[in-house]
Amino acid sequence: MARPRRIGVLTGGGDVPGLNSVIKSITYRATELGYEVLGIRRGWEGLTHQRGGSAPDPDYLIPLDRTNTRTIDRTGGTMLHTSRTNPRKMRADRLPAHISAARAATLTQDGVIYDLTPVVLENIAALGLDYLVPIGGDDTLSFAQTLHDNGVPLIAIPKTMDNDVQGTEYCIGFSTAITRAKEAINRQRTTLGSHERIGVFRIFGRDCGFTALYTAYVTSARCLIPEAPFDLDHLLDILVEDHRANPSHYAFVIAAEGAVWKGRSVQEVGDADAFGHRHKVNIAEVLADEIKSRTGIETVFSELTYDLRSGEPDSLDQMVAITYANVAMDLLADGARGRMVGIRDGKYSHSRLPDPALGARRVDLDVMYNVDRYRPHYAGLLGHPLLLGQSLAAAD
Repeated sequence: MARPRRIGVLTGGGDVPGLNSVIKSITYRATELGYEVLGIRRGWEGLTHQRGGSAPDPDYLIPLDRTNTRTIDRTGGTMLHTSRTNPRKMRADRLPAHISAARAATLTQDGVIYDLTPVVLENIAALGLDYLVPIGGDDTLSFAQTLHDNGVPLIAIPKTMDNDVQGTEYCIGFSTAITRAKEAINRQRTTLGSHERIGVFRIFGRDCGFTALYTAYVTSARCLIPEAPFDLDHLLDILVEDHRANPSHYAFVIAAEGAVWKGRSVQEVGDADAFGHRHKVNIAEVLADEIKSRTGIETVFSELTYDLRSGEPDSLDQMVAITYANVAMDLLADGARGRMVGIRDGKYSHSRLPDPALGARRVDLDVMYNVDRYRPHYAGLLGHPLLLGQSLAAAD
């Protein structure tokens, strides 16, 4: 008898609300199309560390069906778990225990960094995966490109609270991040006003400012983004004036984690992750200290990063997650491969996989940001798509 067709699904990188909605929707639609669905646990680690063979390894693989995914869309996170595994660049201390020294020697040039792409390809073949659906941001999807280049049929789905993946105007998790940030900031306004302070809120955005910008858009705030280095003296003049003009005598600014301070380099701390990223020094804490020392006004800084990715998705994220999953399955049913679903010009669409050489999608300063006043543009948007920014930097 012919074996059933099989789809593998995985989530990589940071978790965001909406991932479980994607997993459920893929599973439901796949069963209608006659596919089995195999959940790959812990992102790409599930395909580097599982022991091979056609039988699922419960540490890294779980069969998905309508029963075990029926209620997962009611919660956030990812039932498949996640990791920041980069199969192309794995340290010796992260190698799977079952890989022999002789095999490991074939996977490295220097004995320090190992490329486990051949192991992943072998496991995909052993599991009989006819298609792969990776869900992730730039880092996760960069390895999807490697698999596509090696002939693996796949359709990708973008997710990241930074909303910075090339090829789409929207990534799953973005709306929930803005919704949560707005709620948190509006709550903390009462404390800022009661104590007549200046607040600095740190938010997602290592390489781009979409999350900070849109949070500022809906809270009528100032914001600092990586695309536009800020002048501290000019910023202080604006914040002091905001503080003075506000009847409650408070002001605040939202700083993306990668905001660039003119005249200072952005310091990084800690060990680099599997994709070479280190944590940025907390810009909110440093900036709050500078504001207080230079103006004499009491300040407070607040961390608005990881709380924004917790819990269930908001309505928009859930709707987009469900639709992305079904668009992906439409593409899969049509035999497409090496594509990523997304939104372009405000419409559901698809594009080629993001080119890592392009880097992160960036805020269009002319359309979206007032570089002199450190705030979003609100005028002149007629004819622009709902989320304003262009979806990709190159044709698909």
